[in-house]
Amino acid sequence: MGYQLLIKLIIALHFAFLLYVVFGGFLAWRWPRMFWPHLAAAAWGAGIALGVLECPLTDAENWARSQAGEAPPAAGFIDRFVENVIYPEQYTGRLQAAAAAVMLASWIGAYLRSRRRAAAAPRVARESS
Repeated sequence: MGYQLLIKLIIALHFAFLLYVVFGGFLAWRWPRMFWPHLAAAAWGAGIALGVLECPLTDAENWARSQAGEAPPAAGFIDRFVENVIYPEQYTGRLQAAAAAVMLASWIGAYLRSRRRAAAAPRVARESS
């Protein structure tokens, strides 16, 4: 039963990582230091999508399944839980482009907010003197 729970936890982490890759840049609007971890996660996600990198969560899930006496699934996480479940496979390219647009918008917004913050900082310092 413990490995079954671990498998479910890994699947949940997969979903959380996908959500963070797409929407995590918006955290930098509030916490500017969050930009760099999000950039790293987005680069990692792009590497996985392009087939350059392997997902360690998939490896962990396959290991947990083998420990539970199950065969590893023939398809990856996206193929099993996202494509043809959340959206039809034929829209994959469009949704990847939409995800990239959301990330880019979050980064542009974070940049504009940081510039606004930087411009306001000297005024606040002068007004408090």
